Amino acid sequence: MSLKETMHHLRMHLEEVLEDLGKASRGNKAASQRVRMGTIRIAKVAKVYRKESVAAERKVGGAKKKTAKKAKKR
Repeated sequence: MSLKETMHHLRMHLEEVLEDLGKASRGNKAASQRVRMGTIRIAKVAKVYRKESVAAERKVGGAKKKTAKKAKKR
């Protein structure tokens, strides 16, 4: 999957969960179950997004972390 496809899937799952959250807050038990399942899907896609975004950043040559300088001992 490409990063753009992953972002699309993540957005799609988030929108589905948001719809069902409103229903679940009104007491709809089926919507509550869909929210719980949706959060599992979101977590899986989020892990893929993290891997792909880190790989894309490395490919472009993203910003390097600065290391902290050690304090001189007296």
